[in-house]
Amino acid sequence: MNYWKYFGVTLIVILIDQAVKMLVHNGMDFGTAGQIKVFGDWFKLHYTTNPGMAFGMQLGSEYGKLILTSFRLIAMFGIGYYLYMLIRKNSHPGYLVSIALILGGAVGNLIDSVFYGVWLKNAPFDAPNPWFHGQVIDMFYIDIWEGFVPEWIPLFGGSYTALWPIFNIADASIFIGVAIILIFQKRFFEEDNDKETEDEVQKQFIDEKQA
Repeated sequence: MNYWKYFGVTLIVILIDQAVKMLVHNGMDFGTAGQIKVFGDWFKLHYTTNPGMAFGMQLGSEYGKLILTSFRLIAMFGIGYYLYMLIRKNSHPGYLVSIALILGGAVGNLIDSVFYGVWLKNAPFDAPNPWFHGQVIDMFYIDIWEGFVPEWIPLFGGSYTALWPIFNIADASIFIGVAIILIFQKRFFEEDNDKETEDEVQKQFIDEKQA
């Protein structure tokens, strides 16, 4: 079984994600003041933190962050066990790599949420305690458009918004893993479909023989 091969992909994602976050935290000024242009005005390095979910959304209660981090922890174990079972079943290698990328991204951001409030002291000032209330570090900024959104637009109206969210290695790993699955799903699940068809044919043959 190639457990280390695929969980190794997960480990590599985690190590790169955490290394980049530490470099940003220790080597960049926070916010617009420390912004670094990489490719003109449309791709920049921009040190910011995200206290909630994707796109900065948050759960509204006092313990919303704790609930979110706990959910991430449960999801991490669930995805890890799912990957373990897929490896045992000898699933398609591309599908296994995709799940490994998703797991690596999930763990990478979970580390921020669980520990950064203590290690980096970046928990929100109103957090009940620093544990499980750390803020995720983001840095990759694709600046397609930013400005004030009219109030008549649902959800984001009445606020200053960037069209593209700032993300990190973990986010990119999850996105790539999901994208690969969506693009190649027919190929990934072709073997399972063939096996199901073969089982159905064998069952039908046995039923006809017994009739």
